Amino acid sequence: MPLSKRTLRIYSRELRSNMTPAEKRLWHRIRHDQLGFRFNRQKIILGYIVDFYCAKAKLVIELDGSQHYTTKQQQKDKTRDTNLAALGITVLRFDNYQVMTTLDEVIEEIYQYLSQRN
Repeated sequence: MPLSKRTLRIYSRELRSNMTPAEKRLWHRIRHDQLGFRFNRQKIILGYIVDFYCAKAKLVIELDGSQHYTTKQQQKDKTRDTNLAALGITVLRFDNYQVMTTLDEVIEEIYQYLSQRN
């Protein structure tokens, strides 16, 4: 059963207050228009809470922890990505390890995508 809008807003607020180390690390590099685009954290779109969203570029950035490696979760992620794509939104996925160990490469990939959208 889908969560109510109110419940989603509360949960989204909690997620913003309790970011993972990888989310904090990426957020530090993309906030305040550092890449020339504004991002929101834990944005609600289509009843999903996405990690980071840039409305101008129609870009979602998802950071995947170990829970995303199960077959069941990968199927949910695929469905979610397909539903977002139907709105013209692109999803870039990175795992937490990438963000923690090769952040500059992650930022470069995001920047390259944004450069094509500008």
